[in-house]
Amino acid sequence: MKKICIVASKYYEDIINMLIDGANEAINNHKKKIKTNIIYVPGVFEIPHVISKNVKKFDAFIALGCVIKGETPHFDFISKSSIDAIMKLSVESKKPIGNGILTCLNKVQAVERADKSNKNKGKEAADAAIELLIGDN
Repeated sequence: MKKICIVASKYYEDIINMLIDGANEAINNHKKKIKTNIIYVPGVFEIPHVISKNVKKFDAFIALGCVIKGETPHFDFISKSSIDAIMKLSVESKKPIGNGILTCLNKVQAVERADKSNKNKGKEAADAAIELLIGDN
């Protein structure tokens, strides 16, 4: 049984819940092979830290969060640093980390990317992590 940890930002809770629902949909297709845990963090910036602290406890991770552009460069710094840190963790630990962090210009875009009737990015991130974890790679 493989262990996957979902690390989810609490910021934009409505959007995150949709992403989590999508991730759980993907995980449920493999529930005989996968056990999951979820850890909530304040925001996207904290996701890499929590993955780093737990990297030896789990076989894979799914990072879920949302950053929406505001009027300052904060969006650019948080988005780039978080995504870069997640990629570095994945490469260095040799463990899959599905990236379901939305980086959107407005809330409408974020909702579209988290909506189940559309391509839910939480499901896509989970599908990617699962394929790398239990697939033939």
